[in-house]
Amino acid sequence: MIKKVKSELKRRKPVSFENRDKTSTMPFMIPSIAGFMLFFLIPFFIVLYYSFIDNPINQEFVAFDNYISLLRNHAFMLSLKNTLIFSVIAVPLAVIIPLILALFLENNIPGKSIFRTALISPLVVPVASVILIWQVVFHYNGVINVFLDSVGIEAVDWFKSDFSRLVVVMLFLWKNTGYNMVLFMAALANIPLDVKEAALIDGVGPIRRFFRIKLNFMSSSIFFVTILSLINSFKVFREVYLLTGDYPYEGLYMLQHYINNTFRSLDYQKLSAAAVIICIIITAIIALLFVIDNKLGSSVDE
Repeated sequence: MIKKVKSELKRRKPVSFENRDKTSTMPFMIPSIAGFMLFFLIPFFIVLYYSFIDNPINQEFVAFDNYISLLRNHAFMLSLKNTLIFSVIAVPLAVIIPLILALFLENNIPGKSIFRTALISPLVVPVASVILIWQVVFHYNGVINVFLDSVGIEAVDWFKSDFSRLVVVMLFLWKNTGYNMVLFMAALANIPLDVKEAALIDGVGPIRRFFRIKLNFMSSSIFFVTILSLINSFKVFREVYLLTGDYPYEGLYMLQHYINNTFRSLDYQKLSAAAVIICIIITAIIALLFVIDNKLGSSVDE
């Protein structure tokens, strides 16, 4: 009897726990998948369709005419150039400065908690309050110009000069440095202790220890912070708009300004073409960052 039961069990197909888990979790994933398709995937293909037609009413296929017209548009090219320049300046600084601060706060220094709290505090300050502070400081009759006037230096119209981009970069860094620093501090804390101790026993210096050990283990965090800072750099329109309005100084005219101003004329085909171009640029940058991250990650595995 026992032999018969054993032979019957052998003939039966073993239960696949992996398939059973997929079957049991699939109903819970349906709302997320439906939301993604409804609010992201389907609208993306609609935007892609609009970029190849003359207007939503006639819906005549015009191939790449909208893209060619957009690339010949001075306002769009100016906004694209300013946004890319801002990202090239702000994103590396938003990665390097918090990384240096995290390495500094990794050591036991006096007032460490106070310094860390001061850097994180901008996260809880509303944007309107931040803009108010920047207007008080950098207004033509603001604090800085009052100080410059007191030492005999001519006042600067910060929001209508070549210094305007520098002012916004400082605002961007002040708002994002604390959060990025916290992410880097968490990454430093996750480096295996035995690796650190082995490096100290071998007499590895701090600079070599950073580039050969810490940088490799922090590659994923650096990648994440870079992507996050890149996304935030494309969203800086909110601060610039509150500081300067719809039509700021030429150096601060961002992509969001062009999209916001074009939306008022309901020129959907140009807006759609602009959105596709922005998507291509961001995708290319992120793909490049993925390649760099994979190379750094492979060195850690070795």
